[in-house]
Amino acid sequence: MDIRSLRYFVETARLSSFTQAAELLHVTQSTISKMVHQLEEELGTPLFIRDGRRLGLTDTGRVVFQRGEEMLATMRTLAAEVRDVQAVRRGTLSIGIPPMINVLFTPVLKAFRERHPDIALVLREETGQNVERLVAAGELEIGMTVLPPDPGLAVQTLPVASYPMWALAAAGTFQRQRRTLKLSALKDLPLVLLTDDFALTRALRRTFAQAGFEPAVAAQSGQWDWLVEMASAGIGVALLPEPFIHRLSDTSLQAVRIVEPEVPWQVAHVWSGRYLSHAARAWLEVSAEVLG
Repeated sequence: MDIRSLRYFVETARLSSFTQAAELLHVTQSTISKMVHQLEEELGTPLFIRDGRRLGLTDTGRVVFQRGEEMLATMRTLAAEVRDVQAVRRGTLSIGIPPMINVLFTPVLKAFRERHPDIALVLREETGQNVERLVAAGELEIGMTVLPPDPGLAVQTLPVASYPMWALAAAGTFQRQRRTLKLSALKDLPLVLLTDDFALTRALRRTFAQAGFEPAVAAQSGQWDWLVEMASAGIGVALLPEPFIHRLSDTSLQAVRIVEPEVPWQVAHVWSGRYLSHAARAWLEVSAEVLG
């Protein structure tokens, strides 16, 4: 069965008009009529009931229309998947990366560019919660966030890395030589946190609620290095993931790991439950290899 004849028939049946189908498909009406007639001859039965200007479907025509729509949809999916295979060699991939997470992915970017030099990466810096919303809305194909994601969004996640959270404060805030701090001790301390649109702050507030206390937030900022400055000035205790603690140069600050329970900073990829392109899958593969 010729796929073009099937498409011409399906569009004619859908519009109930040879003329409108011809206009939609940018061919002449005689071409449409000829292709539909060939299809009827091949099947050995009429597909349309022609009653003056009215155009209806025979019983066979209804079956062919229904199955024909399914076959054409399959062909469109096949064409999209073929284009995606080609897009691994050339194309564009949009990725949402929160400011707190981007430091982890520089090696991934380097490795991906070396392996897939013809794929243009469009990096969009947004907070984790914004990334989740943009992915769910289809404006970004893939992104990163901090677990757990917003339960109200239809997204899938794949954990990438997990690091413990540390409390950072001015010298003298904690006992000398202290290396750990119970989570419950934070309820008696002023905290400086990232703003509430950060997925990390959402995760921390959830942890505090599970521990049964409301934190005393002294200040919030969208910049992690300003949190460090505020902690150094004695305004409050900053809560940061372990990779950021290792980047500090101020030796006067005290840093202790939060325990009982440990509070993990769980970084994950996030994408919608819809189709994931081959370019995005290639990104996931490189991320898994580099970050281990």
